[in-house]
Amino acid sequence: MDRYMKILLFCLSACLIIAGCIDLKQPKNKIQYYTLEYASPSITGLKPLPVTLKIERFSVAPAYNTNRIIYGKESFKRDEYFYYKWRSNPADLVTYFLSRDIRKSGLFRAVLPQGSGFPFSYLLEGSVDEFFELDTTENWNAVLSLTITLMAANEPDVSKSVLFQKSYSIMKACKHKNPQGLAQAMSLAMGEISKKVIKDIYALLKNR
Repeated sequence: MDRYMKILLFCLSACLIIAGCIDLKQPKNKIQYYTLEYASPSITGLKPLPVTLKIERFSVAPAYNTNRIIYGKESFKRDEYFYYKWRSNPADLVTYFLSRDIRKSGLFRAVLPQGSGFPFSYLLEGSVDEFFELDTTENWNAVLSLTITLMAANEPDVSKSVLFQKSYSIMKACKHKNPQGLAQAMSLAMGEISKKVIKDIYALLKNR
């Protein structure tokens, strides 16, 4: 009898060890990924310009240089969700969607990505200064702030190469207090800023 009890205890122990190992390797909650999703802004009534833009990958402020969703409830403090993440780093999301929107506007001859070997007229660089969820007692809000810099490609005078630098900032209330609500609000914010950037670039270049 003792022999059978020992075998049974051994088998139970082995099962517990295996179950424990599996549990350690698998998270209790599945990580959920979110991205931006919106239609490119429509800009009509403007004549396309014969210029080619090249867009460099944007940089991102250290506090938001992660694909984890960052949120804040207090001044000087930022936290992050463990199970909720952006599909890509905010720098990549902003660079992609802004490039897409400028290209789909049809206002420029071509829009080139970073690394392209084709000649270009102007270079657009930028930074993601804020990209987070701001929680207040009334609402959750998506906060998005960008700074862009437009430079002439073939200007030998460095002091004249920078044509334009401007910061944009928008806060959008989330319809729902959850990560999907944040993604929807951040998408609206990105769409609005993107439209303003396109119009500002066009207004500057049409007179050159």
